[in-house]
Amino acid sequence: MIHAASRSALADLRERLIAVLSTDSDVTGASSQALASQLYAASNLLATQPRLRRTLADPSTDASARGQLARSLLTGRLDETAVGLVVDAVVERWSSPWDLTDALEIIADETLLASAEQQGQLDTVEDELFRFERILTNAPELTTALDDESVPGEARSALAQQLLAGKVNPVTSELLAHAVTSGRKHHVLSVIDDLLEASAARRERSVARVIAATDLTPEQTERLAASLRQLYGRDITIRTAVDPGVRGGLVVRVGDEVIDGTVATRLAAARAAFAG
Repeated sequence: MIHAASRSALADLRERLIAVLSTDSDVTGASSQALASQLYAASNLLATQPRLRRTLADPSTDASARGQLARSLLTGRLDETAVGLVVDAVVERWSSPWDLTDALEIIADETLLASAEQQGQLDTVEDELFRFERILTNAPELTTALDDESVPGEARSALAQQLLAGKVNPVTSELLAHAVTSGRKHHVLSVIDDLLEASAARRERSVARVIAATDLTPEQTERLAASLRQLYGRDITIRTAVDPGVRGGLVVRVGDEVIDGTVATRLAAARAAFAG
């Protein structure tokens, strides 16, 4: 979680990432995934090295000296594009050392999402993330296993890959693999939620997660999207999952707001009122 005081630094870093991805001919397609992996590696390094993390994020020291230190440590370990982005991050002013670490993870995620967008696969990645979120929501024991930090990250990643089994886009696979191995991302469902929001933000829209008793028709989906656009004043992407347990009606979640118009919820409310 980036603190408010660090948001300006994160905004600057995002601008630098956009410039790199739009002007560096070497950072396209699969190479974007390689860049993301290196940014994740830099973030993991800071997460496991408290002294280095504090040194590189210390606002009382000279910014250029911090940048030079980061460059000297990472040159030869990461490629120049990744080193440059880490240096750009280090010379910014962060409200806490952990904000620097988290920012590197965030721009790694966004590098992968940009790669999917460049390949015309962002809708696919978004849909796969949503469907995996639904799988985990309906299998709490599986979510617990993926979140269990007493289990080595490699084992949790292997479990995730076993579930995905080559059925998803490589970008989706990479995002989820990091989600379950990161030392900073402790709850996989929260991570997926953040990734869906980040994906939607790339297209200046929000995601509506819709749970229905049966599949919505294209006409129903468009009517719902139009209603939500009018309600929220922005474009809305609809992601729908089927759950017979809702017994008719819809559960719609946009951000932190939930609109529950299901029969199951009304029945539960009636039972509670009767019992009272």
